[in-house]
Amino acid sequence: MHDQKITASESSGQSPLLFPPSKASVHMLSNGITVILKADHAAPVVSLQAWCETGSIHEGDWLGAGISHFLEHMIFKGTERRSTADIPQDVQAAGGSMNAYTSFDRTVYYIDGPSDQWKPCLDVLTDIVTKAAVPEEEFAQEQEVIRREIAMGNDDPDSTLSELLFSTAFVSHPCKYPVIGHRRLFDRVSRDALYQYYKNRYSPENLFFVVAGDIEGDDILTFLEQSAGKLQAQPFQDPALPVEPRQTGRRVVHRPFATAVTSMGMAWRIPTLDHPDSPALDILASILGEGRSSRLYREIREEKKLVHGIDAYSYAPKFAGVFVISAECEPENRDPTIDAVVDLVRDVQDAGVTEEDMQKACSRILATQFSTLSTVSGQASDLGSNWHETRNLDFTRDYLQALQDVSPDDVREVARKYLVDSGLSIVSLNPMADEAGPSPSAPTITSSKKSEIQKTELANGLTLLVHENRKTPLVSIASTFRAGLPGETRETNGISQLCARTLLKGTTALSADEISSRIESAGGSIRFSAGNNSMGIGARVLRPDLSNALEILSDVAMNASHPEDALNREREVQLASVRENARQPFPTAVRQLRESLFPDSSFGLSRFGSKESLPSITREAVKAFREQHFGGKNGVITVFGDVDAVEVSDEVAARFGGLPVGESRYREVSPIPPLRENSVLETRLAEKEQAVITIGFRTCALDHADTDALEVIDEACSDMASRLFARIREELGLAYYVGTSQFPGLHDGAFYFYVGTDPARANEAEKELIGQIESLVTEGVPEDELARVKAAYRGKTLLELQSNGAYAQTTGLDELFGLGFDHYQKSLATIESLEAESVRSVCEKYFAAPHVISRVLPE
Repeated sequence: MHDQKITASESSGQSPLLFPPSKASVHMLSNGITVILKADHAAPVVSLQAWCETGSIHEGDWLGAGISHFLEHMIFKGTERRSTADIPQDVQAAGGSMNAYTSFDRTVYYIDGPSDQWKPCLDVLTDIVTKAAVPEEEFAQEQEVIRREIAMGNDDPDSTLSELLFSTAFVSHPCKYPVIGHRRLFDRVSRDALYQYYKNRYSPENLFFVVAGDIEGDDILTFLEQSAGKLQAQPFQDPALPVEPRQTGRRVVHRPFATAVTSMGMAWRIPTLDHPDSPALDILASILGEGRSSRLYREIREEKKLVHGIDAYSYAPKFAGVFVISAECEPENRDPTIDAVVDLVRDVQDAGVTEEDMQKACSRILATQFSTLSTVSGQASDLGSNWHETRNLDFTRDYLQALQDVSPDDVREVARKYLVDSGLSIVSLNPMADEAGPSPSAPTITSSKKSEIQKTELANGLTLLVHENRKTPLVSIASTFRAGLPGETRETNGISQLCARTLLKGTTALSADEISSRIESAGGSIRFSAGNNSMGIGARVLRPDLSNALEILSDVAMNASHPEDALNREREVQLASVRENARQPFPTAVRQLRESLFPDSSFGLSRFGSKESLPSITREAVKAFREQHFGGKNGVITVFGDVDAVEVSDEVAARFGGLPVGESRYREVSPIPPLRENSVLETRLAEKEQAVITIGFRTCALDHADTDALEVIDEACSDMASRLFARIREELGLAYYVGTSQFPGLHDGAFYFYVGTDPARANEAEKELIGQIESLVTEGVPEDELARVKAAYRGKTLLELQSNGAYAQTTGLDELFGLGFDHYQKSLATIESLEAESVRSVCEKYFAAPHVISRVLPE
């Protein structure tokens, strides 16, 4: 095998970037369970994963019932040693974060957390996977929870479209059934059938563990031998999977749905992952539909203006494969979009692709794969997937090497071979008649040794944060400016989003195509952002392309032209999002909650705007908005990754030094009058199956002393160990999802509780939610629970900040909002010192005050 030589830029003159060979080791316990270990001491975190090689396609007599997914839920319902409540509480106490997922051919359980707590976390993981009780008393309740999940999926256009696509493209293979199952078959599953499935499928021959992070392998193996090594082997045989017959003509299914825009998918069946054509198909998918410079985006979204969004992907696991192009558009554009996609595919089949297309696709795929190495969870998932699919831990490296051997002729050949009209399946979800939308100088560097972040203030007042991290040859850049809702009125609502969405549509020197192509051709990505309190642009690039990225980002920040045609196009997309959100229960509940909490403040507006405000926002207003906010004193730029701090500081000063000084905005605003009384809002939505209840309270600004306590309260109410989850979902079976969230602002904030439930039990769920809020006011968070919550918050923070991108985003926003780039460290220390009474006092301060109840129910 030759070394992988996908380069960031053919003209860079840099040495090639090599995807590293795996340093993981493979071991086997005495009972046959495989263990994969990967040491990475870059951060004090660990990822523990248990893979069971079973999924919805392996359900035999229960095909279509979703028994694999049902079992995933029941695995958490207790063991011989732990109750349902003990499982999440033990993980929380160790600072871990636990979850699981089920797909067509696997079920994966994972716990990520601090490495010094690997033992209690791994103890929980092995316990639930190898000694699950599947208790009878939990069965009916969890069955009802999944019925709610099925109902939620029936309300969601993405989920419904995916099910429709697979059931149309496949007629014999069991991947035609949804992983969650069909309700009529799911209702027939018994506890005994579920337990027997567990005993048959969760056998040593069908299980393996992956552990990655700051670990010592011998200790892990000894522990696993003592815990998982005692699981007894069972007679095991995978059910035979039927062969999918050759498709002999187009399949077309169009369905009405409670949606504001048309969602559509076009699919062709392709070979499995081990087929020699798979690398060429991946490159074809990248060329067609990945990024703003892709063929589909440029020709169908930007030039023909037929769709709001469009992309392509190649999905080819070891059991079946499908090549998909998906899009969202106005109903009248559905058929023209299908025709345009077919024409574009034919053009590729006839004219082929260019060397530049190939280089861009290969670099992009390499950058994506390198990003998996930035976190231990990503490393563990990559190892687990490689082992599950091929039993080769170096499969990612080998596959990337195979990509290098793909030629433009190979890509054209696979397009001709597989993307044929007789093999095309087309599905769409379309608005009902009454839902359709309308037609159409030298800087001085100071450093913090503790954070390893170097802070620079440029002559124009722009703050620069640099962090050197040479773990992978990637660099994340983010430039953010105070903007968002504080700068909007009801008449200009949505201008921040509209401004951000058109930042990359061209400058006085570069077209939109040139911006995206120059970044994406070397495997990078460029993005805009617009939040409640900020707006900006950023990029992730391979190391050799840093200078190119800084040149483009600075040009956009200073010279974005916001072309009229692009502005009109993005306005249409934004209006479509507004209409679609108005048809979905949860966004509707939160929107009307926010409007009532902040009736006379810009913070009560939706950051996406409204159907009244968006049509009147002009290009001149958008351009002026950017110029007002993109000033040195109002912004922060972060450059984190494989860089030299001094060199980066000089280059950023040269590139961004021309940004005007501007002014530091939104430091002071008029106070909002307090809420005087409780209020209740109710909305009815047609063609929906779920009810959503939200209860919201006013809180405080980002820099207020109470924010750390509110973070703790949010953590205490939001995960699987939370009081809300334990009582409302687990004990009473009232909801599929329940939790809390916040939307903090520069001067105001809100905290809300939410539950998604059966409409017939909405009143009961609301009563229980209110009861939990009252308990927080009177009792707060007890000491034992508080200790678990603190550990969980710390673990979550450490895990979130592993990657350059997340670390840059967090520290950059904290610096922008006046909290300081090391705020997260101070916050962790403050949270660790919080006492139960001070947390209770904050609960009483905010949750005993007037509140708003927002209900969304089916008609």
